Amino acid sequence: MPRAITEMKQSKHKVVILGSGPAGLTAAIYASRAQLEPIVIEGPQPGGQLTITTDVENYPGFRSGIMGPILMDEFREQALRFGTEIVNVWIDKIDLTSRPFKLYGKESVDSAEVTSIIEAETLVIATGASAKWLGIPGEEPTPAGLGGNGVSACATCDGFFFRERPIVVVGGGDTAMEEALFLTKFASSVTIVHRRDEFRASKIMQERVLEHEKINVLWNTEVKRINGTAADGVSGIEIYNSVTKETSELPTQGVFIAIGHKPNTDLFKGVLDMDEVGYLRTEGRTMKTNVPGVFACGDAQDAYYRQAISAAGTGCMAAIDAERFLAEHGEAARNTATNY
Repeated sequence: MPRAITEMKQSKHKVVILGSGPAGLTAAIYASRAQLEPIVIEGPQPGGQLTITTDVENYPGFRSGIMGPILMDEFREQALRFGTEIVNVWIDKIDLTSRPFKLYGKESVDSAEVTSIIEAETLVIATGASAKWLGIPGEEPTPAGLGGNGVSACATCDGFFFRERPIVVVGGGDTAMEEALFLTKFASSVTIVHRRDEFRASKIMQERVLEHEKINVLWNTEVKRINGTAADGVSGIEIYNSVTKETSELPTQGVFIAIGHKPNTDLFKGVLDMDEVGYLRTEGRTMKTNVPGVFACGDAQDAYYRQAISAAGTGCMAAIDAERFLAEHGEAARNTATNY
């Protein structure tokens, strides 16, 4: 267990990047090559969502595909090669009222919990997004519900535990299709439950799913409750058909929720402009936010494409925007990273 907070660490940097997915690490590669000595704050999910993705087939440069975690290791090593500093600090407070901006957080150093104050001449926000949940009984984390005990939002994390068992995937987008296809490697059968009468997923993903012998689809159907016990896990789900108006029980031993994501931007509410969902707004074709010197990229600001390649592209743009901002603001551009 960490000791009580007795130490404080303070540092100042030209470019601070919050998040270490494709957007954040691409920003780091560009900023470090520009000799801006960036620091990347990893956050709760180092490497972003690709670390829980299996085969990545649509990222250029890998004609046979590549595993998500391996791809992110390559991103990370490339950023480190050019001099990026990567730290694991949990940021819980920010001050963007003046430059340098201040980020307050905690980190563990030699078994001690240390308070960190990180000052940033420019800030790149690449905090990504997190899985959404249905908000139904039985979905809550254990011990209140069955979350982590038969209910999951990550097939690559938990699929192994459902060998030769019937499972359900909830959703209708590309994420749901990918989860369902991956789970066929383990499950005896996969049932996709979708509330509409057609998928939102890309055509190629739909074709793969609908042609798979292990996958069945329940259209116009909603999950109302997940049943089971703490001792035995999930036993079934209560479903409602919006066409027949009938409620029934579907036996299953696993439920994977794949209904989309919420941007991880709560830290910036009331400070940065965002839409009604929480995606950060950027200006025109740039990555500029409403606060000069603060830039947003990746899934934190992209509500439409949400792809690894587009996230990486906006990470590049954010780094270039930050470099130009520093060049235009005199002394800030000449300050070197310091620790004191």
